[in-house]
Amino acid sequence: MAKRSNTTSIPYAAKKKTFWQLLWKQKALCIMALAPLIMLIIFKYVPMYGILIAFKNYKASKGVWGSNWLEPVLKNFIKFFKNVNSGQIIWNTLKIGVLNLLFTFPAAIIFAILLNELRGKVFKSAVQTISYIPHFLSVVVICSMLNGFGSTTGLFNDVRDFLGMARVDMNNGSQYFLPLYLGSQVWQTVGWSSIMYLSALSNVDVTLYDVANIDGANRWQKIKNIIWPTIKPTTTILLIMNLGNVLGNALNSDYTKILLMQNDTNRSQLEVIGTFVYQKGIVEGKFSYATAVNLFISVIGFALVFGANMITRKINPENSLW
Repeated sequence: MAKRSNTTSIPYAAKKKTFWQLLWKQKALCIMALAPLIMLIIFKYVPMYGILIAFKNYKASKGVWGSNWLEPVLKNFIKFFKNVNSGQIIWNTLKIGVLNLLFTFPAAIIFAILLNELRGKVFKSAVQTISYIPHFLSVVVICSMLNGFGSTTGLFNDVRDFLGMARVDMNNGSQYFLPLYLGSQVWQTVGWSSIMYLSALSNVDVTLYDVANIDGANRWQKIKNIIWPTIKPTTTILLIMNLGNVLGNALNSDYTKILLMQNDTNRSQLEVIGTFVYQKGIVEGKFSYATAVNLFISVIGFALVFGANMITRKINPENSLW
């Protein structure tokens, strides 16, 4: 005979009552969360209706709702893929996004682990504080530094000259763009991005180090068996979120750096989706076309995040976002 379950289903009315009782019990926290929630709705969710511009012949005088629908409705998307330069633009964006992820993401993890291994508190705090400074520098300032350092009389060429190499204009053409761009990205983000990992490392039980010392473990074995398991969940979640920005970074702050690093000698080779959207939307005033290209990248970013999360859930459900 099957055993009778001891659990009884809770009526819907009771569940509803319990929910409102819990809200009332936590009313102080709810009030504190109210202002950020309102700001999120106003500045993030309400403007989402603007994606309709991608499917309309948008006229500023008529507004979003007053503008006519395109015939066909996907005309702007078709126009972009028929553009002879669309393939090169997507490839440039993908290449820069993937290389940016490959260099900047592990750099923050390595830096956090190395910083955690420092024993001098004063020196550790000094290094940590100095590493945060580049994050607060303006992109314009950083690009001005790169243009100055990359000139024939700049710092980088002084180093080349010291090593017996010929001086070159690194700002001319696209040959030196990736080293300058990726190097500045690592320098600018490594300290700030390491904060999450350092926070995770602060939760490590110090008794584990004592046990490891008794067992004769060296530093590499401590990192492998104590530190890495501690930061692995944080690393997985941040990797999933960063995968969504492989193409999206070229639409946000990173595209500004690329735009400022462009000149007449390399503009055609350095065109990415972010600079393309800026040219079509802001400069030429083709708002519908620019919105459609932007929406396309946002959909790809969502697909990457969703797919990466599904894979993570299959491997280790505890480390997935949902």
